[in-house]
Amino acid sequence: MPAPAFKPEKLLQTLPLQISDQIGTSIIEGRFGPGERLKETVLANAFDVSRATIREALRLLEQRGLVQIQPQRGAQVTQLSAKELKDLFEVRASLLATGSRLAALQCTPGHVPPLAAHVERLRATVDDLAAYTKASAQLVDLLMVMSGNEVLLGYTRDFALRIGRYVRLGLACADRRRESLATWQRIVDAVAARDADAAEAEHRRLALTNRDAALREFERLDRRVG
Repeated sequence: MPAPAFKPEKLLQTLPLQISDQIGTSIIEGRFGPGERLKETVLANAFDVSRATIREALRLLEQRGLVQIQPQRGAQVTQLSAKELKDLFEVRASLLATGSRLAALQCTPGHVPPLAAHVERLRATVDDLAAYTKASAQLVDLLMVMSGNEVLLGYTRDFALRIGRYVRLGLACADRRRESLATWQRIVDAVAARDADAAEAEHRRLALTNRDAALREFERLDRRVG
């Protein structure tokens, strides 16, 4: 059987992926606003890469729902949408609830200190939206890794960028972050106790409460702009 015709240049696709992650983070953090054009030339200069590399990075962002590419107009950051917000959080709630259930079933004494350390990181950053959002995402990832389900882990990581702007909306209020922290403590306590039912229920509750808070903030901003 002849050897496959491998294409070594495909290995360079990791560069567009890394760039798409950085641009995606900037979109989530609001440095690129909804509807804003993403100019290939400007981005190519900023990253010191070719426009073709930027074009591929933007296509990856389009697949993640953060960018829309239109003929003759180029790439624009997608608009936020109440329907998308609801749809994404409904899926996220199921994924994270399942992940926390599996994490509880897999939990060992060695897992408890890292979980406790992540909760303390949340506590330390509760007054800082950007830092709290990042710490929350890291704790989600730790639980999904603990679940032992590689498919679930892949889905939640792929989902993270697409839903990131809405998660940030849901945590915009300091009081909401304090409520989130209290729920996170209950989730981690349930996982550490190997109480799969409680871990699943609390994480589902957290995701849906975040959805409701994000929807209220979205509607408030929409009224202000209107």
